[in-house]
Amino acid sequence: MKQLPPEYYQLLEQLQAVDFVLVELTLYLDTHNEDAEAINQFNQYAAERKKIKKAIESKYGPLQQFGNSYSGCPWNWDDPPWPWQI
Repeated sequence: MKQLPPEYYQLLEQLQAVDFVLVELTLYLDTHNEDAEAINQFNQYAAERKKIKKAIESKYGPLQQFGNSYSGCPWNWDDPPWPWQI
């Protein structure tokens, strides 16, 4: 399996942290759907997630399938490591 630089793991950790915040805000907003501050936070973290995901994918390849991520040419979905190998 190819070796990935420490930056990859740092970006992945940032993405996981943002995903955690988004899940928590989603749960909160399910019961507090008019909390404008929480909605604003959710939107800010959603934008941050897109930025981090783009940074990872531009250097290391796609993170998700089913149209959620683009593939390079040649098709690079079979390039390790796969998410469960990290």
